[in-house]
Amino acid sequence: MNTVIEIAAQAKQASRKLANISTRIKNDALLAMAGALEESAGQIMEENKKDLTYAKEMGIPSVLIDRLALNEKRIMAMAAGLRDVAALPDPVGEIISMCRRPNGLQIGRVRVPLGVIGIIYEARPNVTADTAGLCLKSGNAVILRGGKEAINSNKIIADILDKAAVSAGIPKNSISLIQDTDRQAVRELVKLHNLVDVIILRGGKSLLEAVGAESSVPIISHGEGNCHVFVDRDADLLMAARIVFNAKVQRPGVCNAAESLLVHKDIAREFLPGMIDQLKEAGVEIRGCSETKRIAADILEATEDDWSREYLDLIISVKVVDSLDEAIEHINKYGSSHSEAIVTSSYTAARRFLQEIDAAAVYVNASTRFTDGGEFGLGAEIGISTQKLHARGPMGLVELTTLKFIIFGDGQIRE
Repeated sequence: MNTVIEIAAQAKQASRKLANISTRIKNDALLAMAGALEESAGQIMEENKKDLTYAKEMGIPSVLIDRLALNEKRIMAMAAGLRDVAALPDPVGEIISMCRRPNGLQIGRVRVPLGVIGIIYEARPNVTADTAGLCLKSGNAVILRGGKEAINSNKIIADILDKAAVSAGIPKNSISLIQDTDRQAVRELVKLHNLVDVIILRGGKSLLEAVGAESSVPIISHGEGNCHVFVDRDADLLMAARIVFNAKVQRPGVCNAAESLLVHKDIAREFLPGMIDQLKEAGVEIRGCSETKRIAADILEATEDDWSREYLDLIISVKVVDSLDEAIEHINKYGSSHSEAIVTSSYTAARRFLQEIDAAAVYVNASTRFTDGGEFGLGAEIGISTQKLHARGPMGLVELTTLKFIIFGDGQIRE
């Protein structure tokens, strides 16, 4: 097994070749990778069973085990994601602008790959395929480092993808997996600023804090998803109930699921009893503010900690607010800048919410569950950035490139 620095050095060499690979070869490789996943579905599920057994023995919550689990449908979806990426326009080489200066110089900007991208993620083996496909299409070598919970799944998926890509003409070591699950491997990777161009983090708060404190490589973080739905006083309550239920229950263990529900005081007594009953029937634990408890006494009392929690579980905190102003203030204070939604028929309230909420994705009358590269038409996403520099929101192909100035002259010198 190669060391982290050996893997990074090999990836650096591969990245220089990969940056100049034609779109046709990259697309052929993506299609080959998709076909290889489908052909190897049985082997992948066998390896995934080992990870599921380990996860259950370790007492990992069921909603997180759901993220880890692979079945034929999910493997087919991974393959479909690679084909979707192959069908997308190649951003590499796109000329963004070109102008002629008074001295005759032609100055333009063109999209180029970032280089070597390190991906640190936890218990979602589908990320292995998604990120490998996006990095390859955008001309970047990728170093994958998943969590120990998914190591067997990640190993076989990465191996299948690498062999298929190389057979289609992609440089060897363009797709690499760090098999060492010790945290020391992460510490080594994030200090290789001379070999790795960017680190993308997909994980919990503790991982983000630990890596952020040690990394000398620039970081793009796929951060927590403490997402809210605010039901305004002018909301269509049937629509609101559908949106809240979907945002919380449809898949609670993902980052774009709603963790908090805010309800305007003017419609709280009409809306909350039925909404709470519906959520309870689906197994959701309700933690409410004092006003919510006056409306529905048989719920838990929310603590200050609940307002900033990413549960990733069938739990939701509920707060009755006096106004749109209070809802906006609460979300901007406790939210994680991921995805926030308002349900309202008021144009003014919708516009204010869109303008004043500080988040990567802000919704009017729709579930937060749509924050996803595929749903946004980007193909399989590499993550959802909650930062503001370079990339924000679902990150697709364009976000995996940077810009280079290109200058054409005919002998100009600076006086």
